[in-house]
Amino acid sequence: MGGASGGRRRFWSARRVPAGLLALVILAIAGLFLYDIAAVRAHRPGMSWRHGLARQLDERQLDDVWVLTGAAVAAAVGLWLLVLALTPGLRSVLTMRRAHPDVRAGLDRDAAATVLRDRALEVAGVQSVRVAVKRKKTDVRAVSHFRDLDDVRDDLTAVLEAAIRGLGLARPSPLSLHVRRPGRKGR
Repeated sequence: MGGASGGRRRFWSARRVPAGLLALVILAIAGLFLYDIAAVRAHRPGMSWRHGLARQLDERQLDDVWVLTGAAVAAAVGLWLLVLALTPGLRSVLTMRRAHPDVRAGLDRDAAATVLRDRALEVAGVQSVRVAVKRKKTDVRAVSHFRDLDDVRDDLTAVLEAAIRGLGLARPSPLSLHVRRPGRKGR
């Protein structure tokens, strides 16, 4: 990954909504239990839901449908939170080179594809272009209608490689270029 400046590190989503919801749920549950404990310590009867819950947990077997359902829901929520914590959420943002150590910039994959498509359409003989900027490569599929395919491929390679360098990405992906003639009408 990146060095001391972290110039190659990917962007991570802040994930404020899941974290906020989890914090609210935990706060509500902790507040309920704290209130119940304080009431019992003050020699007042505990909440009826706690007595009912303790009785239900005492009477139900581990292979009961409701116990298994509750365990499955708790495991699914825990797994979801682990996945959110361990994976970057902004995979569509490409990290750009750092000109200054205090500034971090990113470029959306779709925006990069649009820039490269526009540059490719400026090449003479290109009729249409599809561009996909992926993690490992930049896939470009062009259709040329009146020039020699080798000439169009050479011009496209030069223009697109310069455009990829001009994007200022920390890890520019290699170019995969396919040029073909348009298909016959009716096919």
